Amino acid sequence: MLCRTAFTNPALTLRDQPKAVESVFLGILSTKNLTTYQLVDYFIAMEMKERILTSAQRLVQQRGFNGFSYADIAKEVGIRKASLHHHFPSKTDLGVALIQSYTVQLSNALAGINSSQLAPQDKLAAYIDIYRNALSADCMCLGGMLATEALTLDSSMLPSLKRFFELNVSWLANVLTEGSLHEFKLTNSPEQHARAILSALQGALLIARASGDHAGFEQTGEILRQGLLREG
Repeated sequence: MLCRTAFTNPALTLRDQPKAVESVFLGILSTKNLTTYQLVDYFIAMEMKERILTSAQRLVQQRGFNGFSYADIAKEVGIRKASLHHHFPSKTDLGVALIQSYTVQLSNALAGINSSQLAPQDKLAAYIDIYRNALSADCMCLGGMLATEALTLDSSMLPSLKRFFELNVSWLANVLTEGSLHEFKLTNSPEQHARAILSALQGALLIARASGDHAGFEQTGEILRQGLLREG
């Protein structure tokens, strides 16, 4: 799925993004009763949270949620562990925020596919490409990685994880419903097909990363796509 790379410049500051700073600054100024100094502090805190989430996402996608500590993030981002706890008091708090952030990323990616005016079969191909790109970047879907650790996760993380998978199923079901008019031949409900596609791609990504057999992933994607197409 969607991947983030590690920070190459932990010293990145607000000055590196003047347009973004100005836009967010004015937006907050119009809605919050804060002084200029408070606004700057607010923006710096939001930027730091984003840096922490970016680091955590990369670590989870490569090692799993139980495979990293706050010390790993602190070293990568360039802050003290105490500062991490200020933004995310517990690792569970970080986990919930991470899933929610990842869900927004996926939602934006799917919205981008929808806005491209592609035919349903091409939308499905674009969805498969999200997994293919993750495999090329040597990272797992964050949702899939967390699902493998579900029995060890705090229960407060599970509702957000469930909503992530529901977003996938809902979007796929809509694409399949649209495609069933002319392109796809469905033997079960769109939701059932959607869950099967999601499960197959998650499994194919997991196996391909473990075995190094990228061809197996490609075969899975092609079988899924071709299996839905109407003959002729």
